[in-house]
Amino acid sequence: MLAVGLALPLGAVLAACGSDTSERYESGYVSGDGVATEIPPADRGDAVDITGTTYDGEEFSAADVRGEVLVLNVWYASCPPCRKEAPDLQAIHEDYSAQNVVMIGVNVRDDAGPAQAFEKTYGITYPSIPDEGAEIMYALRGQVAPNAVPSTLVIDRDGRVAARISGAIDPSVLRTMIDTVIAE
Repeated sequence: MLAVGLALPLGAVLAACGSDTSERYESGYVSGDGVATEIPPADRGDAVDITGTTYDGEEFSAADVRGEVLVLNVWYASCPPCRKEAPDLQAIHEDYSAQNVVMIGVNVRDDAGPAQAFEKTYGITYPSIPDEGAEIMYALRGQVAPNAVPSTLVIDRDGRVAARISGAIDPSVLRTMIDTVIAE
């Protein structure tokens, strides 16, 4: 009797974990929770391996920027916090590019037109890669939740995720994370 009593609530929890969430992604915005996490060097996983063609037609590979700090921001044009953080990300890009910090966007929804209109509106000068097929998000599984948009990763010189922000950035927190990785 006790086993049955425990099995029913456990089954409900497991069913909820496995439920299809595709409708909520198609119907509206789902935000990250704003949690910022730094990962000590000894606890970092393998190097991330992402590649793609930017909206400007340039090839990008994370392997090509090893030796530099990489800041990767997951976004899409109609995401409210993405619009809010865009000017701060651009300012961070401008402030850190001379320190060998590379910024790349990963757009999870938009065709070139809306993405480039967003970049023009917010003065974004760093490149973005379209990821409508979720290949990059798949490569980042375990590092970025598929429903946490925006999300920002700071990737160390060895290509490993050193810090993450799930949700809109706080510019001072992101700057501190970047400074920490630069100092390593």
